[in-house]
Amino acid sequence: MGGILKTLAIIQARMGSTRFPNKVLKAVNGRPLIELLLLRLSRAKKIDRIILATSVDPRNQPLADCVRALGYEVYQGSENDVLDRYYQAALPHSPQTIVRITGDCPLIDPGIVDEVIGAFEEQQVDYLTNTLPPTYPDGLDVEVFTFAALKRAHEEGQKPVEREHVTPFIRNSGFFKLGNISYKEDLSSERWTVDEPEDFTVVEKIFQHFHPNVHFGWLDVIELSRGRPEIFLANRHFIRNEGYLMGTGQKLWKRARKIIPGGNMLLSKRAELFLPEFWPSYYSKASGCHVWDLDGNKLVDMSLMGIGTNSLGYAHPEVDEAVRNVVAMGNMTTLNCPEEVELAERLIGLHPWADMARFARSGGEANAVAIRIARAASGKSKVAFCGYHGWHDWYLAANLGDDASLAGHLLPGLSPNGVPPNLRDTVYPFNYNDYPQLESIVRSQEIGVIMMEVSRNLGPEPGYLEKVRKLATDRGIVLIFDECTSGFRQTLGGLHKMYGIEPDMAMFGKALGNGYAITACIGRRDVMEAAQSSFISSTFWTERIGPTAALKTLEVMERTRSYEMITRTGLGITERWKSLASRHGVALKTFGLPALTGFVFDSPDHLIFKTYLTQEMLEKGFLATTSVYVSTAHEASIVDEYFAALDPVFAVIGEGQRGRDVSRLLKGPVCDSGFKRLN
Repeated sequence: MGGILKTLAIIQARMGSTRFPNKVLKAVNGRPLIELLLLRLSRAKKIDRIILATSVDPRNQPLADCVRALGYEVYQGSENDVLDRYYQAALPHSPQTIVRITGDCPLIDPGIVDEVIGAFEEQQVDYLTNTLPPTYPDGLDVEVFTFAALKRAHEEGQKPVEREHVTPFIRNSGFFKLGNISYKEDLSSERWTVDEPEDFTVVEKIFQHFHPNVHFGWLDVIELSRGRPEIFLANRHFIRNEGYLMGTGQKLWKRARKIIPGGNMLLSKRAELFLPEFWPSYYSKASGCHVWDLDGNKLVDMSLMGIGTNSLGYAHPEVDEAVRNVVAMGNMTTLNCPEEVELAERLIGLHPWADMARFARSGGEANAVAIRIARAASGKSKVAFCGYHGWHDWYLAANLGDDASLAGHLLPGLSPNGVPPNLRDTVYPFNYNDYPQLESIVRSQEIGVIMMEVSRNLGPEPGYLEKVRKLATDRGIVLIFDECTSGFRQTLGGLHKMYGIEPDMAMFGKALGNGYAITACIGRRDVMEAAQSSFISSTFWTERIGPTAALKTLEVMERTRSYEMITRTGLGITERWKSLASRHGVALKTFGLPALTGFVFDSPDHLIFKTYLTQEMLEKGFLATTSVYVSTAHEASIVDEYFAALDPVFAVIGEGQRGRDVSRLLKGPVCDSGFKRLN
């Protein structure tokens, strides 16, 4: 290599794009985009050499081979530390000047490149671009800077954004003299980059229009856009430099929504419920009450802690070690795992009224299993229910007759599309603590099952649970307590133990396996044996990890009295919310079990305030919303840090409730409403 080079152009490209994988090798008229970029860039008169900087990830080898076959040098370095990749690519050449071009700009114009380099030389600055502010179409971006500036950025840049995007340290540190060139007309709304499949559609049509000429000028494309605007419609809705503003997780979420209905498997984890366009969405690792996103940012989880699954904290060492041991011995065989027998005995021992147990792997499954068994045992198919019990047909059938039936239980207006219409009038919702309503349903319908949560947001009024129990007994109705959420939060077992009311069946999930998939349905023998008269069976209900995790989780819970710890912490958080609200004049209402505590802003603008809270707390390193699912990892010092960060946020929200337009402080859309609070 060696020698001194005046101007070196480094093209930054890789195959593992989060939003559009393998885009740089997508072919147009038989030529990959990277070849078209190189052909056009090679005509820039002020560039002495061009090299490609990609990563050592094996996925990039086809890209490296392609570019080398075209006669260009390739450097392969860090996948995520792009600043280091850039510096190491330049270092052997000792260039005076570096031109940065990204691999998603196949329409790069050599004339513009020469113009930017010329302005850089004329103005004698450390950095010059045509994007501060942008006036040229997106996809014609050029950055020119000294090797000395790159060297200092490499040595001193520490922030993730500085390592991933190469030039933020140069632009933002204040150490360098900056310059910019602008076009006489603002054409920055034109989008010719290739970040999304829709972008490729536009660029492909542009090249096809000019084919076989690949050296048309950028002004020719402008003229085409004015004469044939339909060619440019596919990507009009995208935001310029969206990729720079978005983290890796946000890009992946955007990609996921195109190939997974809804984006993921659980509504409660969708980004739109938290911070649309800015929620990290995905994690790389977790420990205690900390989560690391895909960009390596360490965040304190002061929100849903795995949707309530990790009451002992993430990656609990004892639980994980127990799981690792059984994985090493084999998780699934033709024979049954012995742990399921031990777990059944353990749960029955904690609930002496119960005689038998069945296991599943999700709360929805456990609820469906319980309903099937209870219907078989009672000989009656109609169900009265209160609260949230999963996604299965039996439950959503409540909305077949009246679209408002589940309004107090699920998302308002949740559609029962796909639920057989002949399930109409098989399930009847009732409101918690409204005994006359339940009694009326039982009197007017042949109810065989009462399914309810012991408590969720409100505790039972005096005598309420006792009357429900007596009603079920007198009418021969199977009473089921759904404790998938409430179990092991305030007692070692079901919440019903605290109230002294025994059901005929109960389900447990969420916290039972501390993040591993396991749910249980326990009940009286005369009820549970009805399972034998129906078909209830699933292959993966027999795997070994779930029962093993549950046994170790129960052991740790009993030894540490975790349920008492999280109850104390949750009560403390709730009181501090109230105190903070009082100090800043914020009207709010708290709700929930102590360890599943939450609040709502008492304002028509509550979703704006919730979004603002999540936005500001994320910038301070917290996953935070208006609920906290408490774990034993939420130590006092962490809770103190959370409230110190929350204080100024509440101050602004207080101003908002007194008239300030907080929506102007939002950097993106307002979050969706999500599940309604259950009353």
